[in-house]
Amino acid sequence: MHKTVSALLITASLFATHSALAADTSYNRVSLRAEAALEVSHDLMHVTLYTEERNADPAVLAQTITRTLNNALAQSKQATDVKLSMGSRHSSPVHDDKGKKIIAWQERAELRLESTNFAQLSSLTGQLLQSMNMGSMRFSVADSTRLQHENQLMEQAINAFKQRADVATRALGGKGYKLVSLSLNSQGGYQPPMYSRAVMMSAPMADAATPEVEGGSSTLKWVADGQIEILN
Repeated sequence: MHKTVSALLITASLFATHSALAADTSYNRVSLRAEAALEVSHDLMHVTLYTEERNADPAVLAQTITRTLNNALAQSKQATDVKLSMGSRHSSPVHDDKGKKIIAWQERAELRLESTNFAQLSSLTGQLLQSMNMGSMRFSVADSTRLQHENQLMEQAINAFKQRADVATRALGGKGYKLVSLSLNSQGGYQPPMYSRAVMMSAPMADAATPEVEGGSSTLKWVADGQIEILN
């Protein structure tokens, strides 16, 4: 009786294993990867200017900083294509040589400008450098431009994935394939440029001709990672 039960259990186990193998089609699956990339010119310019002063009277110091910012904002009204926003503003005490007594206060405030009109922003920056200092300058791809290109690149990446799936199916002698999984992302492609010191502009250039500005470019990339099952 025990032998019969053991035989039945072994038979059932073998049947279950065979059924599991028959249902498992992972051995027909192939992982594929396709990419689509495009070099896009930077069309958005960012400039950060700052003013920094020191005074023994913190109230007078704050008034001086505010006056400089207000004058800069008034100068910027004619530059209709330039977007302005206030950056960080902070003050800190200045101590004597022994570090015990406060002898003055120092305050710094930033003004941030951005525009797709490089010439207008360059001209305005030159004017504002008469009363402010250059903090940094960078270029990037505008959100609307990046979205437009990324939508196109995503479609291209999907089409490239489908082409590779067709090639793999034919090479493996399959009659067709079905999509098991597909992942779409922009990994490793777009690298926003870092802020850098602006050496192309300085206060003496304010009265000179507006310099030519070259914004450079970035590479936008979409990647399609997926798995297909070859049908026999």
